[in-house]
Amino acid sequence: MTGQHMLLSDCVAYTARRAPDAPALTFGDTTYTYAQLHRRILRGANAFAGLGAPGDRVAILAENLPEFVETYYAVPLAGMCLVFINYRLSAREVEHIVRDSQSTVLIVEPKYVDLVRDLPADAGVRQVVVIGHGDEPVPDGMLSYDALLEQASEQEPSVQVTDRDLAWIIYTSGTTGKAKGAMLSHANLLASTVNAAIRWPSDVTGPSLFPWPLCHVAGYSILVLHLRGRELVLMRGYEAGSFLEHLHRYGIEETTVAPTMFSMLLRHPDLPKHDVSRVRRIGYGAAAMPVEVLREGMRRFPNAQFATGFGMTELSGNVLYQPSEAHLRGLEQPELLTSVGRPMPMSMVRVVDHELNDVAVGEVGELVVRGPQVTMGYWNNPTATAEAFEGGWFHSGDLARIDADGNFFIVDRMKDMILTGGENVYSREVEDVLYAVPAVAEAAVVGVPDQMWGERVVAFLQLREGASVTEEEVIEHCRRNLASYKKPTRVLFVPELPRNASGKILKRELRAQLTQDS
Repeated sequence: MTGQHMLLSDCVAYTARRAPDAPALTFGDTTYTYAQLHRRILRGANAFAGLGAPGDRVAILAENLPEFVETYYAVPLAGMCLVFINYRLSAREVEHIVRDSQSTVLIVEPKYVDLVRDLPADAGVRQVVVIGHGDEPVPDGMLSYDALLEQASEQEPSVQVTDRDLAWIIYTSGTTGKAKGAMLSHANLLASTVNAAIRWPSDVTGPSLFPWPLCHVAGYSILVLHLRGRELVLMRGYEAGSFLEHLHRYGIEETTVAPTMFSMLLRHPDLPKHDVSRVRRIGYGAAAMPVEVLREGMRRFPNAQFATGFGMTELSGNVLYQPSEAHLRGLEQPELLTSVGRPMPMSMVRVVDHELNDVAVGEVGELVVRGPQVTMGYWNNPTATAEAFEGGWFHSGDLARIDADGNFFIVDRMKDMILTGGENVYSREVEDVLYAVPAVAEAAVVGVPDQMWGERVVAFLQLREGASVTEEEVIEHCRRNLASYKKPTRVLFVPELPRNASGKILKRELRAQLTQDS
């Protein structure tokens, strides 16, 4: 029972009352209306409540399925906490998250049943629930999600839940180290949802395509769509050709992408064959969009407004937003295309020095945040929580600067900044220059230890299909466009850069590769 508290599931419940027959969720040939989705969420909440107690953790290991979206709402409505497991993790990493979160129920799709079977008996899982199995029988000892829903009530669960209760735990991507479980309450996620609903334009009303992994914090945008009564079209997983087919098949008017997804899309040979004129808005985030890629995207999608922002798992979504108007101005003022915008209405964002003093305009410091959407802390990790909230502000670990007009610019991750010969080199600045090389599809710059200079700049490049360029040509291009100390001293060509589920490049793996080779 929720009483006066708004919970995640109310994003669907409120709209189900206003527009019960409106389409809420489409996957393949199946569409659920808001009334149908709301009933399934209620059944799911009662089913999960019968598998444990309030406060229990329920982990999910699956790729994108409609049932995954249902668990976004149903598990927290049962007074339990949904723990997201990235399906790209190794068995050892999955076991770590299950143990660390102390999850007693594990939701899994058939594709990952064998991995779950191999979990040690002492990992703590008491029940395994299988989703997306269709007509196939579930393995012995496991429960069918569909069967649980058939037997469950459509009444509001009797458990007492408040907006301060833990709703989700999302383990950070771990691009720079070991993943930590960011704890997000109903209130955190709803603050992020309302913040986005206030700031995002609402003129586009057609179907919205979601290509991200549902185990990523980008899923908060689903809450925004459902609160607004929009139709969510869910992709099973991102693939550029399938993305183009979805745009056409469902009449998509809006979508969001990671820069890597967009780069793949722009390179896809079928793009010129598709009419993309119906796409009116494209949001992007999770990593920096190279300016050259953005410019090409604006040319290829002439009717689309582009918008971006800055957020992270610990912030339940975005706290900075750069609207389409700024992107249009950026065609004349190119620096604006590299900005992540300005603070959203319910966010306090600063750029500070080591003593939490605001830095001067144009100076680089750490981006820190306050606001109702900031994480409750890290699960089972008080040391990391204390470090992250030192001085009463959440420390993002990102280096940023602000211009005279109040626009924020992310310069680099603190751990990715390279110190060479006493000079700071920001990897993103070098990467932007590398993307201007026509043969380059993807670029990543890291620092490696050097006895004389402290660190050396090394570039990893993934080339466009059929393209070629030499190490000498790349270094010469950088020499012409950067201060000498910023240019790479070494360029390595790789078939593919290592990434996590959201498309972020895993620079720690690149550094490890250099260490092993040296």
